[in-house]
Amino acid sequence: MSSLPRCVCPVAEEASAPRLAGAEASAALAALHAEAFPPAERWGADALRLLLEMPGAFALLVPGEGFVLARVAADEAEILTLAVAPAARRRGVGGRLLAAALARALAGGAATMFLEVSVANEAARALYGAAGFAESGRRRRYYADGSDALVLSRRLCGS
Repeated sequence: MSSLPRCVCPVAEEASAPRLAGAEASAALAALHAEAFPPAERWGADALRLLLEMPGAFALLVPGEGFVLARVAADEAEILTLAVAPAARRRGVGGRLLAAALARALAGGAATMFLEVSVANEAARALYGAAGFAESGRRRRYYADGSDALVLSRRLCGS
């Protein structure tokens, strides 16, 4: 396991910057999640609503393109899911969502962000690696397809 990488501050200031979305947006979030993930990994509106009602949870949305769902607890934050519609991929949407989630987590008092990603998801691993995440653990056979999850983490600026 590697040590956490140096702090890299994200910037998310563009016309299509992600906006905060609450539990009332759970149907729209579920529709985007269904576009972005295979059937066995899709999260429904009820599950997303319940997650958004947890203390410290938040979603950031680029309407029709993607969203990130995360939570902050004490000095740690976790990305629960990041979904980008296939038609919006390779256009920087995932990077904007990730940067906005990192900034919001920092503002919420988090010093470190964690997430899990499939070893088979090369695009997501590249996105997270470019954002300064490093492997800090592994969960064997975590996903429905039997693939392992890499636990990634990074320090947040100001922490």
